[in-house]
Amino acid sequence: MTGIVLWADSHNSSVLKTEDDYIQLEYAYVRPSDVVTGDNQYDWSMVDNLLAQVSGRGKQVILRWYYVYPGRETAVPDYIKDDSNYHETIESSEGEDTGFPDWSHPELQQAHLDFYTAFAARYDHDPRIAFLQVGFGLWGEYHIYDPEVRLGENFPSKAFQTTFLKHLDTVFDELHWSISIDAGDSSNTPIANDAELRALQFGNFDDSFMHSEHADYNADMWRVFSHTARYAHSPHGGELSYYSDYDQENALNVEGMYGRTYEALSEEFNITYMIGNDQPEYQSNERIKQAGMANGYKFHITAFQASSSHSVVTVENRGIAPIYYDAYVAINGVRAEQSLKGLLPDESLQVEINAGGSEPVLTIESDRLVAGQVIQFEADL
Repeated sequence: MTGIVLWADSHNSSVLKTEDDYIQLEYAYVRPSDVVTGDNQYDWSMVDNLLAQVSGRGKQVILRWYYVYPGRETAVPDYIKDDSNYHETIESSEGEDTGFPDWSHPELQQAHLDFYTAFAARYDHDPRIAFLQVGFGLWGEYHIYDPEVRLGENFPSKAFQTTFLKHLDTVFDELHWSISIDAGDSSNTPIANDAELRALQFGNFDDSFMHSEHADYNADMWRVFSHTARYAHSPHGGELSYYSDYDQENALNVEGMYGRTYEALSEEFNITYMIGNDQPEYQSNERIKQAGMANGYKFHITAFQASSSHSVVTVENRGIAPIYYDAYVAINGVRAEQSLKGLLPDESLQVEINAGGSEPVLTIESDRLVAGQVIQFEADL
């Protein structure tokens, strides 16, 4: 559930995916129009097929649902587009003719809420999905650079955004959902000026990580969400910057770029995962692995005592973020009662397990893994 992330439709014959040592997470953009067939009617086969493919490689997926992608028609369900009172616009964005939804239409708003209700009911506890990203605007990233954001037209009103965020907080119990740091822009969203919304348990993603001016705009947006506290309960992630070819070529350069390394910036923002689909063009497999290992949690067993029927184990998190799903120290398959979920960096937890023996086998187990995945740890004994 940590590390560098590759797209689900890329590098599938590479050892980065065919072996278990490099990549644990894959990423996919997904379209509501590929699932929603009518009012509260859904065909989930596309999602199920994707999850089967990714989990079949022993990986988990990060999903992002979107309506707008430059150069394409919208991903609004056809039954809504067929309504004579629904009026989309086509405008130039990122240099391409791009479809934008009609967010004034009440059926689109209701269908959007209903879709996430149905998605949560089906997939909230599905271990094949690591994290969910949500949002509006281009790529679901909470911005439209051009033509412009027009609230209540090509972008949801602040009132509906508020309704939607509170709705997500209601329908998801386990699956962690995240929004772009661009949602901190008070001109387009209500979040910066609404403490109740900021208190919701969502994570954040940063889709221009490591770019030259990250310390300015990006850092300002991270601060809107109180990132130094939010990471304790919700995951931080993103994508390596595409602002320039130089950014992609050097984002994982061991010498760093723009005065900081990937590892240092990851620690500053407590990053758990980072999309880096083009990195195999610029970095070795070992460097991609090394960078990914710098993200998220890192468990160390610092003490382990066992009798014939009882064990006491101390676990320290030497990573830069906690694990966000329940995970348990187990001896001979018997789990401790206390979960490692939420164990912060540099903190330790001592657990007791009613199992032991002369050759006790210690593992860390979680129900939020797919077949073939294990939670690794180091031991200082």
